[in-house]
Amino acid sequence: MQKPKVYLDSCSYNRPFDNQSQMKIRLETEAKLFIQGNIREGEYSMVWSYMHDYENNENPYEERRKSISPWKNISDEYCSSADDVLESGRKIMELGIKPKDSLHIACAIKSGCEYFITTDKKLLNKKVENICIINPVDFVREMED
Repeated sequence: MQKPKVYLDSCSYNRPFDNQSQMKIRLETEAKLFIQGNIREGEYSMVWSYMHDYENNENPYEERRKSISPWKNISDEYCSSADDVLESGRKIMELGIKPKDSLHIACAIKSGCEYFITTDKKLLNKKVENICIINPVDFVREMED
């Protein structure tokens, strides 16, 4: 069986730094850390992209940048900027998705990811062809069923 190929967006990587007093945030954090543990164990294949580099470099919090950046080297694949990614991103924007999010999704699709993992509620309500946009908690639930 082929291992699931995942793309975690920047919201997911930053979730452990959010205020953990809300149960929803704590559950998403635990699920995200569980997913990353499975990535390290080789259970899932992970893609990193130029958009991760861009957003992480723009992160004003040094602690977060330093915690997130090693995942570039842990990833199994890297998606660079290319004309087809930009064109796909433009089409995804037409669905009412913000430009940076659209480019993240375009990278995930180009790389053949089955899952785009996010904690962004607005993104979770969107349907994009060729990829499942899913919350980390729901992803773990789906993988364990």
